[in-house]
This record gives sequence, C-alpha cells and structure tokens, in this order.
Amino acid sequence: MPVILKHLGKILSVSFLFISVQSFAGDPKKGLPGEKSFPSLLSNSANSPFLKKTADSIYDLISLGHYGLDREVFFNAYKGYQVLVNRGSIRKRNVLTICDYSQSSNNKRLYVIDLLDSRLLFNTFVSHGRNSGNEFATSFSNHNNSNKSSLGFMVTGDTYSGRAGYCMRFNGMEAGINDRVKSRGIVLHGSRFVNEDILSIRGLIGKSLGCPAVPFGSHTKIIDAIKGGSCFFVNSPDQWYVSNSRILNSSFDLTPSIQIENTAASNADNGFLPTSVAK
Repeated sequence: MPVILKHLGKILSVSFLFISVQSFAGDPKKGLPGEKSFPSLLSNSANSPFLKKTADSIYDLISLGHYGLDREVFFNAYKGYQVLVNRGSIRKRNVLTICDYSQSSNNKRLYVIDLLDSRLLFNTFVSHGRNSGNEFATSFSNHNNSNKSSLGFMVTGDTYSGRAGYCMRFNGMEAGINDRVKSRGIVLHGSRFVNEDILSIRGLIGKSLGCPAVPFGSHTKIIDAIKGGSCFFVNSPDQWYVSNSRILNSSFDLTPSIQIENTAASNADNGFLPTSVAK
C-alpha cells in the first residue's frame, strides 16, 4: 500500500504539472505575434524552472533514462512540443515521439511517449539514411536524392499504402532544415532489415534512403498511435542544427488558455508505471 500511495503521489503531481503547462501554453488560434518578444524557456531563463520541472517529472516517472534517453534530449523535445502546441500545429497532443540519432543504431532509439498517462508506448529500433552514417548518424540533409535523414521537429501526417506497405507522411516544421520531407518522400514505414535478428547477423541494423524505418510488424501499431498531427522530434547533437533551429531557440508567451483533460489517474490499477513497452 505505501508503494501504491507513493506512485499515486507521483502521477498526480506530474498530471497537475502537465495540465498547468498546457493551461499556460497560449491560444493556438492566435499564433505567435513575435517570438523574440516572449520570455525564453531555455534552461537559463527565469521562466524555465516550471517547464523543466514538468519535463523532469515525466522523465523520472517513466524512467526514460533506464531506456537510454538522455534527460536533456527529452527536455528539448518537450520544449519544442510546447512551442508547436502554442503555434496551433499539434492536433494530437497526448503523444510525443523522439527519434534520437545521438545514439548508436544498435540501440532502441525511437521513443513514443504518452504524455497524459506518463507511459512509454514504444521503444524500438529505427533506421537512418544510408548517407547519414554507418553505426551513428552524423550527416543530415533537407535535399532530394541525398539519401540522408532530416533533423528537427515534424508533425505526423496521413497514412497510405505503397511499395513499403503501410506508411505515414510527415510535415516538416523547420524551414531550411526539414520542410522538404514530404516532397522527398520521407515517411515512417516498416522494414524487415531493422530488428535484432539483422543486428546479430550483420552487427548493424539496415539503413534507409532517409526514412525513419522501424521493425516490420510493429510499424502498424506505431503509425496508428502517432498519425494525424502529433509531434515527432528527430534529435542529434549536430551543431549546425542546434544553432539554427528556431524551435529549439524560440520562446512563446505563457498566457492562460488551453486546458487538457487529465486521464493519468485512470492508470492507478495498472501500477502507474509502463507495464508493457513494445520492443
């Protein structure tokens, strides 16, 4: 019973913080009248502790560090998610996906996170473009026929059936960084060369022509969980991106407006922690 009460306290605390951040995210219909005039949410700003505390609470509750995701990477993803929510770009607000190319392709570096319920829905392998690198992705592009991955914040789009089977399109949110992903045909799809069997045989999972491909078989559930307007962040310590991303370096007005219904407490009978994470 004390353990259950302890977890209950954590989940309610995170839920309150999450709702509070959403409540102060601003009206998405108003847009951003001028990003530079807004208080910064970066770690050295006066307004960052509240957002940082929320991100840290979610990170700790899900034990994302246990799954190999760095705390700073999650904070950057969560901050960018809030920026896009404030802009009105996100329709499906409960899900945040992080494709962490700072990690080896030998790691399960794709994370699909349910923010409202504080659960890790999927943690699995994901490919990078064959011209982006071998084990690590170190080179990125926004150009056609580059066969490289694109970095930054995207919003998930519609689905279709093509040569790669069931696929999902992206809409790039960062001009000059990933705004050509749709015309390039960069989509999320399943691959029979992205799994542990291939890793054990070849020493590396398969690469793509720039698409974030996931293990065939689990791709359908992943696509269905994130399609239709959720935030998808492709991370890398690439210095050009870090310096030039307007989303990573942007600010937004913290004015009361949106409130999202909390459903986290409904997980009480599930132990409050992720009980099954897709591999």
